[in-house]
Amino acid sequence: MSEYNAEKKRIVGFFGHHGCGKTTLMDDVLVNLGLTDRIGQRHLDKDPVEKEKGATFSNHIFSFDLDDSRIYFFDTPGSLDFIGDIQIALNAVDNVVIVINASAGVEVTTERIWNMARELNKPIVFYVNQMDKEGVNFENLIQELKESFEDEIRIVPFQVPIGEGPDFKGVINLLSNDVFTYEGGTGKSSKQSEIPDNAKDYLERFHSEIIEDIVETNEELMEKYFESGEEGLSQEELISSLHKAYDEDKIIPVFIGSALKNIGFDQLIKALISFGMTPLERKFYNEEGNEISSQENDQFVGIIVKNEVDPFVGKLTYLRVISGSLKPGSSIYIVEESTREKISHINIPRFDKNEEVERAGVGDILVIPKLKSSKINQTASSEETSNRLKLPEFPEPMISKSIAPNSKNEIDKITESLAKIAESDPTFKWEFDSETAETVISGMGTIHLEIMIEKLKKNFGIDFEVGKPKIAYKETIRSKTQAEYKHKKQTGGHGQYGHVKIEIEPLERGKGYEFVDKIVGGVIPKNFIPSVDKGIREAIKKGVLAGFPVVDIRVTLFDGSYHEVDSSDISFQIAARHAFKIAMESDNPVILEPIMHVEIFLPSENTGDVIGEVTAKRGRPLGMESAGKGYDKIVAEIPLAEMLDFSPRLSSISSGKGYFTMKFSHYAEVSPDIQNKIIEERKREEELQK
Repeated sequence: MSEYNAEKKRIVGFFGHHGCGKTTLMDDVLVNLGLTDRIGQRHLDKDPVEKEKGATFSNHIFSFDLDDSRIYFFDTPGSLDFIGDIQIALNAVDNVVIVINASAGVEVTTERIWNMARELNKPIVFYVNQMDKEGVNFENLIQELKESFEDEIRIVPFQVPIGEGPDFKGVINLLSNDVFTYEGGTGKSSKQSEIPDNAKDYLERFHSEIIEDIVETNEELMEKYFESGEEGLSQEELISSLHKAYDEDKIIPVFIGSALKNIGFDQLIKALISFGMTPLERKFYNEEGNEISSQENDQFVGIIVKNEVDPFVGKLTYLRVISGSLKPGSSIYIVEESTREKISHINIPRFDKNEEVERAGVGDILVIPKLKSSKINQTASSEETSNRLKLPEFPEPMISKSIAPNSKNEIDKITESLAKIAESDPTFKWEFDSETAETVISGMGTIHLEIMIEKLKKNFGIDFEVGKPKIAYKETIRSKTQAEYKHKKQTGGHGQYGHVKIEIEPLERGKGYEFVDKIVGGVIPKNFIPSVDKGIREAIKKGVLAGFPVVDIRVTLFDGSYHEVDSSDISFQIAARHAFKIAMESDNPVILEPIMHVEIFLPSENTGDVIGEVTAKRGRPLGMESAGKGYDKIVAEIPLAEMLDFSPRLSSISSGKGYFTMKFSHYAEVSPDIQNKIIEERKREEELQK
């Protein structure tokens, strides 16, 4: 197998709204390479749940060799519920292709991915797919793209169509005026000498536009253009200037085609080989802000971009080589895990079967089997170092559900399966909540969690019940109070005796539990003081209102008594528990609920309605500001209990365009009416458990 220099490699990601045809475009490549003969089968969606749903729910990576180049493609999910995979791919690739549905135009996911790619300074190409659909108008689509995205950056058509809608037959390259028509479904194009009549108007209007847009980014070329006109410019000069302008985010080229008819996609690939960003031009930085070299002769540095579990091989780790090279038999150091791993085999991802290689260099994406410690977005190095890459942080999960296996025999199986899923998707979290005795799974949205649940059931064969998770409420007190309890019991032989006097008082939120020993004169022997502390620690696990853990209190032991014969560890534990309960009941306790810090992004026309929704959910708006491009950002604090159904409500209000992030902020007291509802709900749960 041939080796390719880094400048001959391209790493390309395909992004877009669900239904824009990204995965069908991958079918086009496979047909053109002779690896399959059918388009529309979604060949990369190999997961059983993806096959059943007809949608992509995780990143799929494969490579192919074309002429003298090696291309790596990322096919990404179309739903923003899988924003973690989208973010991983955006960071991993060098060239971003945003696929547009020609019928639908600019959609919610289109705008969100555009913003994310721009934040990462990624060069972007628009690919308008489904040009064969009824009612498609090329000029209107270009105008919509310019109105939506053109600011300081130029949206530049690179091609015009030969026919539109059902009459779409091919494309014309606006730089070279080359005409390409296609045989139905084969992907094979033939170069025509004459320009069809139905394309002449578009060619005349857009050809001069692309020339002028390119030369305006290059002063030397502009002077030459003014002096000699277009005839004085060579194709090589134009492509070179386009490459520079594209890499520097000055120009967004627009390509067109039809995935189902296999028209035009081959021209996009050739164009990316011609002017796309190479791995040597991509800049990575460490956490200190220093640039990481991307040279073949430097030490090896890589980034983990995907984990998956193969039913036959086991865990497979996908790793992008940023610097240096790697060979089988070498070892790598996972910086975040502080572990060294031996590499026995290295492969590159192909469509049907990964291909083993003897050496990998800058710009390769490798598939390495059976790494023990490797998580997505971690840094791999040939040297033991603390020098890790600076990478975007994953958003926190937005929605949670509880799950419970139908059989106790499946507890270990479900734990193992959850760990595997979480390792392949860093925005999917799970934990066993000891306070509520539930296994809680969390994800980015309703669709995300539904797919994870289906994977657990179908891919891992686990049967379990899904429920609404309990909120981790807590209890505390408002004021200082005292109580005592004397535990005295005679049962023949040694009796039991423990007598304590305690004072409890509230602490600041988040301070937890504090125990203070103020015993003087030996009224309680020192060896029994820890017993009192132990008894109270046991008591605070269940409060007196609804059985929630008690927090943010200080308990002071200031007096008591003991019996030389009958006092014991257990006697003082019992006395402490009863004294604490008495103190709590006499001190007007209150329930605390978790409050989330929420940032909501939405179209400006929906801001008023969403602020009303926040207020209706007992939220406290903290501020509002423009987020640009017709969007506002609302910052608020909202109880977690009210956030469980916020995602669908926001989607409904904003027609799917709004999104939010949230993280835990603090605990706060609930109002008396909410407290009564929580207590009643807790009583009903306890009755059902009896």
